[in-house]
Amino acid sequence: MLFHILTLFPGMFQGPLSESILERAQSAGLLTVHLVNFREFATDRHKTVDDYPYGGGAGMVLKPEPLFAAVEAVQADIRQRRGEAGVQDTPVILLTPAGRLFTQQEAQRLAQKEEVILICGHYEGVDERVAEHLATDQLSIGDFILTGGELPALCIVDAVARLLPGVLHSPLSPAEESFTNGLLEYPHYTRPPEFRGWKVPEVLLSGNHQAIARWRREQSLLRTLQRRPDLLAKATLTEDDKRFLEEARRRLGLG
Repeated sequence: MLFHILTLFPGMFQGPLSESILERAQSAGLLTVHLVNFREFATDRHKTVDDYPYGGGAGMVLKPEPLFAAVEAVQADIRQRRGEAGVQDTPVILLTPAGRLFTQQEAQRLAQKEEVILICGHYEGVDERVAEHLATDQLSIGDFILTGGELPALCIVDAVARLLPGVLHSPLSPAEESFTNGLLEYPHYTRPPEFRGWKVPEVLLSGNHQAIARWRREQSLLRTLQRRPDLLAKATLTEDDKRFLEEARRRLGLG
């Protein structure tokens, strides 16, 4: 999979991309990250990429010209390699607090793409014509403000890369992680079986795989109920799940 990331600060990506799973994915040829400094597409001698906002206000706004030129250059390369269909299939995503919330389901959707273009916003914002006429989608990683889109871009690359076949050692890992089935993940334990008086739950040492699976499902439901009850509204629940949650609500005094 190939990510094209448009950024003014390509150096921010060097550390994360050269470590851990992302480094291994690139070394194995499963992931490629193409960093595009869109300042290089500014046409004036000062390489200007931002300007004062019309109507006044604080901060500077990223100009449309360098961003359009940079994206169109990437699209021209895609068109040469994969034809017009390749361009149409490649999303152009603007990273902005005004975007849709990036979720595990969105990561799964992007993992099906051959290429993705990410635009890292910066400063006060991006000229609205980029959002309206260049980006095919807008995403946010949460209800908070960051200095720019570089960290969100890294989050998206990491979340998507984990879903690519062959990236993780175990093919079951992505299927069992939080949010994949709409719930938070169950607790994990490893050796030793007792540490400072705190014991691993007996069921996990029992060897009874059916009981372990039931315990993990119930712990996942309970953790979601306590920490992210909003997720339960969209989760796929069995009748057993619903009965367990009803009893858990009574036990916890949650109504």
